[in-house]
Amino acid sequence: MTKKILLRDDEMPTQWYNVVPDIPGGLKPPLDPETKQPMGPEKLAPVFPMGLLEQEMSQDRFIDIPEEVLEIYKIWRPSPLVRATNLEKALGTKAKIYFKNEGVSPVGSHKANSAVPQAYYNMKEGVKRITTETGAGQWGCALSFATSKFGIDCKVYMVRVSYDQKPYRKSMMHTYGAEIVASPSNETRIGRKILAEFPDTPGSLGIAISEALEDAFGRDDTKYALGSVLNHVILHQSIIGLEAKKQMEMAGDYPDIIIGCCGGGSNFAGIASPYIPDYLEGKKIRFVGVEPTSCPSLTMGKLAYDFGDVAQTTPLLYMYTLGHDFIPPGIHAGGLRYHGMSPIVSALVREKIIEPMSVHQLECFEAGVLFAKTEGIIPAPETCHAVRAAIIEATRDLNDPKTILFNFSGHGLIDMASYDKFYSGELQNYEYPAEALAKSMANLPKI
Repeated sequence: MTKKILLRDDEMPTQWYNVVPDIPGGLKPPLDPETKQPMGPEKLAPVFPMGLLEQEMSQDRFIDIPEEVLEIYKIWRPSPLVRATNLEKALGTKAKIYFKNEGVSPVGSHKANSAVPQAYYNMKEGVKRITTETGAGQWGCALSFATSKFGIDCKVYMVRVSYDQKPYRKSMMHTYGAEIVASPSNETRIGRKILAEFPDTPGSLGIAISEALEDAFGRDDTKYALGSVLNHVILHQSIIGLEAKKQMEMAGDYPDIIIGCCGGGSNFAGIASPYIPDYLEGKKIRFVGVEPTSCPSLTMGKLAYDFGDVAQTTPLLYMYTLGHDFIPPGIHAGGLRYHGMSPIVSALVREKIIEPMSVHQLECFEAGVLFAKTEGIIPAPETCHAVRAAIIEATRDLNDPKTILFNFSGHGLIDMASYDKFYSGELQNYEYPAEALAKSMANLPKI
């Protein structure tokens, strides 16, 4: 039995797949927060380079990957598809479990798949500086790596709780030349306002996005980059699923279930979206998106227009949301602490193509430890959610020879402090009270 299924460099996909034209019922357009009317690319030009805005609005199913991007991708792509045979044996299941190992990137996660093209398109339009937010630090590390490749300065607003929990993510960003501050910070108007009102806040991605946007709006040489949620990010991440389809074919297999963890939706959509056309043509596939019970946008949120940030500066996106001022507990899967979900993933849940699942923090760490002991790779706390879901699906019926494919979105070698807290009993499960969620969602924009 082959353990790893590998592609050669010349077998790497040379186009990204855009799922937008294939979504039944389509996507609702982003709205201008002032006029509540559909927003065109020209309104977003001060924030994003036009090359990315064209991708954001594109109805083309396939978009060429620039040669300069492909060359950098070759540092770690194509990534391995691995059969988790030891995990299967430990579970006593007849299911076949495969994982796409995105932890092999220089920054240890899938985030570099979008960071590199985003930095490239900014460079092509003469941008000298990029601001961004980061939750767990994976996106901040990826953009720091990518901007270093194209000679662009990078400023990262890192959510306070992760800034404190994950010091070596900061070290990695510094190594690539980025500047990092804890969010909320005293460097922006919105940061000072929140600190004055909530001095002990753990921060949130919604706050960090507001700070990064305020910074970008304030300088002519600066644009903003987002690591998840938006269509062009999902587009870039599709290379994961495109490679996986080739590799599964080489293995003589096909997934019955495709799994990924969900924060903003990028890594899950990256592995799942290239399989959507097969599903629409009649293939029997279940798509399972896994989120933390403490930040349950898909399982307890509302499908509505909402802002992507606390300061209400982003376009209004039609997505599953817990409310833009929702601040989740300080769980260690910082990359999943976001109040909203990608409009693409939201639309696929709306169409009942994607099944959402929520899991608790402790069961995810238990799954991560089992995975490390069997397959040898320590998963990031976010990735532990996908591992847990794969275990749940593999053990529903131990005699069912189903094929499971999940996205191993990143390794946890820079997250060992989180594992230490798990071992010492300092972590706990969080379940957000229904009344608190209702209060947060009561502030949704009236559209």
